[in-house]
Amino acid sequence: MYGDNPNDEQLRQAWSDFCAQLQAAGETVFRDTAPIGDLDRAKGLRLMARNIALGLQFHLDNNDPACPELLHYFDPLRKQGGDNADALYVGAPVDGAHTYRISGQRGTARYFAVTVLEDGVTPWGGAVVGSLVDDEIDVAEDGSFEIVLSPDEHPGNWIRTTPGAWRVTVRQFFADWVNEAPMDARIDCLDAEAGGPRFDIDTLCQGLDRAANWVRASTTYWADMLDRWQARPNHFLSYRQLDDNAIDATPGGEPLICYWRVPADEALLVRVTPPAARFWSVEFGNYWWETMDYRYRLCSTNCHHAVLEDSGELLLVVAHDDPGVPNWLDPSGHGEGYITVRWIGAAECPTPHCEQVPLGELAAHLPEGVKRIDAQGRRAQLAERRAGAQRRFRY
Repeated sequence: MYGDNPNDEQLRQAWSDFCAQLQAAGETVFRDTAPIGDLDRAKGLRLMARNIALGLQFHLDNNDPACPELLHYFDPLRKQGGDNADALYVGAPVDGAHTYRISGQRGTARYFAVTVLEDGVTPWGGAVVGSLVDDEIDVAEDGSFEIVLSPDEHPGNWIRTTPGAWRVTVRQFFADWVNEAPMDARIDCLDAEAGGPRFDIDTLCQGLDRAANWVRASTTYWADMLDRWQARPNHFLSYRQLDDNAIDATPGGEPLICYWRVPADEALLVRVTPPAARFWSVEFGNYWWETMDYRYRLCSTNCHHAVLEDSGELLLVVAHDDPGVPNWLDPSGHGEGYITVRWIGAAECPTPHCEQVPLGELAAHLPEGVKRIDAQGRRAQLAERRAGAQRRFRY
């Protein structure tokens, strides 16, 4: 019962390699293009630490396509890759040879999409195999739904899988955070053998290795991508304008992304007239491509929450002090980062215009009759954000 196990050396080595990979991954935080401020350095290392759990979820704990579970990716405490402040992402591993059923209550999120993707060269996979979006999904009067994923055709809601099918992701984007309800659903593999996931020493060793590699690769991937926008600050460009790969993207709308740098004595005005759209949103985050803490900070807006000018224009202000306008993007102590605008289901995709001005001259650059917000209104905005996040993530 006691004494040495013949596999002790393999286990010790697996754990040592896991820790060494994570230590090496931390050097990404000190790359030449990364901001050097204390807050940016600290949040970069926090990003690494938080995403260890996500890497383990993907490659050790929920990586058997015969026994998948729909688990959520991001929340207010675990982020990366430009997570949408309006979103709830859940997903599970799949195998293109099997048949799966996703079933439950659809919820009432404004935008709802199910995508199946293949493995690929990016840390998040590759090409999209198929998708069902919003009204493409038949939902019963009581809100229940079923979607089948399989290589063979099925009646009703169905996504054809390919031999390379690797993961299914469900995206829910919430416009009215307080009143829209999240999905309550499960996934079942209909043709898998009975029994739970297999676990042994090899499973552990491979899972630790792949999880640590994923933490490094995913963090580096997104930082490398953002450096491309960093070279052209205050210009909104789509992902496809800078990179042409088959990474899974939100169906129905290509995001426009801008890199910002705003010192304490300056402000950035972003102006655009939103088109008619199924859903649109503005996201705001730091260099590590994670949103600010949207529970407690004004760092995003969308088609429900935004206050438009009488002309229909959306006016956003990035400033370190509250500028007194409804659509404030609060840098939360950061001096640089990204802004993402998504137009989903729109006939046109207007590009926002940026103007950087001295903070003391901000009022002169705002339009005549610009809408304002007082302290009470700001408190109400923030209270609604926290209540909406609690409803979405059920904590």
